Amino acid sequence: MGNEIQKEGLMGLARLMKMAFDGIDLAPIGEALIRRAEAEAKDAEALMDLSVVLQLRQNRHLALDVQRQALATKILYHLPATGKPAVRLLAIMAPGDLMTNTPLEFLVEGSDISLHMLYVGEGLPPAPKLPEHDLVFIAVGESTKSDPLLEELSQVSWSKPVLNRPADILKASREAAPVHLAKVPGLFIPEARRVSRQALLSLRNFPFIARPIDSHAGQGLERMENPEQTAAYLDRMSDSEFYVSPFIDYRSSDGLYRKYRVALIDGRPYAAHMAISANWMIHYANVGMIDSPEKRQEEERFMNNFDADFASRHREAFKGIYEGLGLDYVVLDCAETKEGKLLVFEADTGAVVHAMDQADIFPYKSPQMRKVFAAFRQMLLGAMRAGT
Repeated sequence: MGNEIQKEGLMGLARLMKMAFDGIDLAPIGEALIRRAEAEAKDAEALMDLSVVLQLRQNRHLALDVQRQALATKILYHLPATGKPAVRLLAIMAPGDLMTNTPLEFLVEGSDISLHMLYVGEGLPPAPKLPEHDLVFIAVGESTKSDPLLEELSQVSWSKPVLNRPADILKASREAAPVHLAKVPGLFIPEARRVSRQALLSLRNFPFIARPIDSHAGQGLERMENPEQTAAYLDRMSDSEFYVSPFIDYRSSDGLYRKYRVALIDGRPYAAHMAISANWMIHYANVGMIDSPEKRQEEERFMNNFDADFASRHREAFKGIYEGLGLDYVVLDCAETKEGKLLVFEADTGAVVHAMDQADIFPYKSPQMRKVFAAFRQMLLGAMRAGT
C-alpha cells in the first residue's frame, strides 16, 4: 500500500473512507502520505489525502491545518474518469471538514464522469485557468460559515450549465427550508428557530430538541423535557447559539422509530437507506442494522418496493420539495408522521450517499446504489443536452 501511495496522485475521499469503513488501519497510509509530501514539497494531492485521513482518525484540527497547506499550493484537483469521460464535471468547493461540500466522489467513483474540484474562498490563491468542462456543480453546502461564499457565487456568471445553484442551496438551511416548503401538501417540516444560550434557558415549550448551529450527524442534538435538563445541556455545551425545534414523536405502531435517507435527483426520489431503532435519535451506524436480520429484511423490502410504496405515497410531497427548493440534487433525512405525512428533518446537499456496505451482509444495497448513481449520471447528461 505504501509504494502504491507514493506513485499515485489523489486517492480521494470515497476511496479513503471505504478503507476506514472496512476497518483498514489508516495510520500506515497517513505515514506514507507524509513521506510523499516531504519528498515532493509541492505534492498537494498527498496533503489533501492526508487531511482526509486525519479527519477520519478524528483529528479535525490538524486535518484542517494540513488542508490549508495543500490549498496554499494548489486549489484545483482532479479525479479522472474510468476510460473516456462522458461528462466533465467541475465542482466548486469550499475549504473545510468532510461535511462542508457535497461528497460527489461517492456518486461518480468508478464511472465515466471526470471530476475536477476547484476550491474557492477568502485567502486562497486566485483561480487558475479552468479545465475543459461540460457542467458546473456548486458543491458548497449551506452553513453559517459558507453562506457568504454562496452569496458571492450566486453573482458569478458561468459559461456552462450550473447544477445546484447557490441561491437554491441557501433555501435548504434549517431556518429557510420550513418557510419555503410550508405549503407543500403531505409534508411536515418542523420550524427551526435560532436562539441564544439565554433564550434557550428560558424556553418552556417542552419537549423540544436543541442542537448547535451548523452541527450535523446528531452532534450536540438532544431532547429537552424540563428546565433542569436544559441547564445541564448548556453546562456541557460552549456554543453561543442553537437551533430549537419541537420534538415530533414519529414512532410507528410497534413502538419503533424508522428514519429514511432519500436522494432527490432531478426531482425524483431514490432510497439510500432505512434505519430502525427504539431511540428517537437515529444514526444508521449505531442502530444495530448489521446485527439484526429482521431490520435488514425490512430495509430490503423498503428499497425493493420504494417506487410503488414510499415514493408513491409521498409523491406530492417530493414534488413540492423539488419545486420549493429548486435543487437538482439534495438528500432528505425523513420519516413519517402518525398521520401519514412525510416528516423531513433535514434537506442537505452535503449528506453522504454511498455503496460502502458489505455485500455479504447487505446484498440488496449494491443494486439500489447503482440506481442512484445511474440517476445522478443521467441528470448530468440531461443537463449537458439541455445546455447545448
